[in-house]
Amino acid sequence: MRRTVVLGLIASVLSLAIAGCNSSNQRIVVGSKNFTEQVILGELLAQEIEAKTNLKVDRRLNLGGTFVCHQGIVAGELDVYPEYTGTAYTAILKQTAISDPKAVYQQVKQTYAQQFQLEWTEPLGFNNTFAIVIRGDDARKNNLQTLSQVAKYTPQWQAGFGYEFLERADGFPGLAKTYNLKFAEQPKVMDLGLLYRALTDKQVDLVAGNSTDGLIDSLGLVVLQDDKQYFPPYEAAPIVRQETLQKHPELRSVFQGLAGKISETEMRRLNYEVDGKRRDVKQVVEEFRKAQNL
Repeated sequence: MRRTVVLGLIASVLSLAIAGCNSSNQRIVVGSKNFTEQVILGELLAQEIEAKTNLKVDRRLNLGGTFVCHQGIVAGELDVYPEYTGTAYTAILKQTAISDPKAVYQQVKQTYAQQFQLEWTEPLGFNNTFAIVIRGDDARKNNLQTLSQVAKYTPQWQAGFGYEFLERADGFPGLAKTYNLKFAEQPKVMDLGLLYRALTDKQVDLVAGNSTDGLIDSLGLVVLQDDKQYFPPYEAAPIVRQETLQKHPELRSVFQGLAGKISETEMRRLNYEVDGKRRDVKQVVEEFRKAQNL
């Protein structure tokens, strides 16, 4: 009797363990970097996977910068996260920036597949380039429209940048060389979420944001034109592990359904809904999906 009970308990434990393994195989880990747009895109991927498949999603959003997410997906800790072509091309692959969007996309798609066993899916529809931003008052007072024009004023200005922008190959070092930007002091290293408030509060005079940031218009700020085309294209697209797609081929149609669905204007609006209006990301994404009939 006791032996039968023990064997029954062992069988139950093994059954639970197997069920746990099967359950874990049915979970997709979605990651994102640590700024609003990335969290929105990560949540969009998560909701679409949950709505269009029988898979469960573990959200690991707001993780950190590019290198954190890249290391995570290569190591298998993430299955998918949204990335930008220019970021992959320059920061990960260490290539010299070029301005042709199709060439950049094809290069990252091919190299990521060969080198990291990662697949670039189709772009979401918008380009989120770096944006060098100043106060509207300064732009109007000095008639500033381009980065070339601002060089004569930077020796009296204080800059504020995120850590990644200071370190990346397509970030501040190359920008400063291209436009001969020299500041009175070393740029302040700041959290990305504080850059625009610091600019409006006059703690800094120039920051590096993103062209789709929702607060640019609402705070009356001005994006300087990259007149020498220093920055490469930054088309947003989900990247996913090849192993994950092999296990769950139904994910392909999910990502294909998002191709071209978000314009730059729409992405800026979504960012403003979260940053400007302080709305919940999940609700903002749900409304977007409903409006797009996703």
